[in-house]
Amino acid sequence: MQPVFIGSEIYRHSTYGTQHPLAIPRVSTVIDLCRAQGWLNQQNYRVSPCAKPSALHAFHTPDYITALQQAEAEQAVSNDTRSRYGLGTLSNPVFAEMYRRPATAAGGSMLGAELLREGGIVFSPAGGTHHGLADRANGFCYLNDPVLAILTLLKSGLDRIVYVDIDAHHCDGVESAFAGSAKIRMISVHETRRWPFTGALTDTAGGAAFNLPVERGLNDDEFYTILDQLILPATTSFRPQAIVLQCGADAVAEDPLSRLTLSNNAHWRTVAALRGLAPRLLVLGGGGYNPWSVARLWTGVWAVLNGTEIPDRLNNTSQSTLRGLRWNRAAGKRPPLHWFETLRDRPNSGEVRDTLRADLAQLAARLP
Repeated sequence: MQPVFIGSEIYRHSTYGTQHPLAIPRVSTVIDLCRAQGWLNQQNYRVSPCAKPSALHAFHTPDYITALQQAEAEQAVSNDTRSRYGLGTLSNPVFAEMYRRPATAAGGSMLGAELLREGGIVFSPAGGTHHGLADRANGFCYLNDPVLAILTLLKSGLDRIVYVDIDAHHCDGVESAFAGSAKIRMISVHETRRWPFTGALTDTAGGAAFNLPVERGLNDDEFYTILDQLILPATTSFRPQAIVLQCGADAVAEDPLSRLTLSNNAHWRTVAALRGLAPRLLVLGGGGYNPWSVARLWTGVWAVLNGTEIPDRLNNTSQSTLRGLRWNRAAGKRPPLHWFETLRDRPNSGEVRDTLRADLAQLAARLP
């Protein structure tokens, strides 16, 4: 069965607001690039449904979902709603599709989990909103689609699921949802001393999590060491029936909201390495706040999932798509040529720090 891409046109014109980090286009550009390269067609593309409140109640409280819908309908929130539910804040602002957009992302992730009932690979780049809490918006995340997807997999009868998160920010919402679970193993690599300031090395979430906070400047060679010594052995030893990978793009060098310096090759190697370790693989998006690096990274993820060779140079239509992007940050004023012409970043090699080796050894001691 060929991999399935889940997307929607709702992301093309929806924005959190002009000053928000998620003012940029992301999923729509990935769809356009994949189509321009001839990698996306009617056979492997599915339109994401907008999840109904009853489906979201599998994790989120009914009163929170009602408040989210009401905020969208009224385009305003009271002080009580802001305080109680985290809606209408700088991080989680009121905007036109503030229920429908995250509900569509959640619907896509749950659909992806349902499509994996008999096995396969699904990519839902709009997913990965790993900070959302059961009754509160948190960290740009109004809903928690990874949790909802995992719950869907559990409902189908699975009882060994590995969740891998390589976003620059710790997956606090997912960890709180599955702390202490014997059915879920969570593996998170994230920048230390970075919001939400959770996921310490010693935080095991009741034995369910392997957390690795890493120092700023993390390079590709360090990440490959993490992949080989933590992510892969912690995954295989759990004998997963399904893997959910949150593939946030904010750990790459050009992202404004982290100080990690990976190239997108690190993410692609992770996708390739995990692809054959379970009969079911659901890959989600996540963070990423540079429109070029996000689009190029996630388009490359789709190529890797399909076993498609990533070209050295994009075709003219793809290049035109990337040249048409705009970004109001300084880096967007004079983008480097390779942001237009190719998907692949230059590798960022470097030494593996002794502190990282020591942390990996401490986590390895927990493996069977």
